[in-house]
Amino acid sequence: MPATKCSICQKPVPPRAENAYFPFCSRRCRAVDLGRWLGEEYRVPDRQADEQEDELPPAHHPDRQGGDA
Repeated sequence: MPATKCSICQKPVPPRAENAYFPFCSRRCRAVDLGRWLGEEYRVPDRQADEQEDELPPAHHPDRQGGDA
């Protein structure tokens, strides 16, 4: 099995059984990755705009009753 590379520094990553920081090579790289998530450098893609256009506005949703607030 080929060695996995750290997504932060590209160094080889020891297997999970030998590495408490897997899938990173070190505590530092794990912390860098967390910092990128917290700093919003990484983002989960939003649904496509065309998918959202197909939805009814919340006030006109068929599951809502006329008097619901």
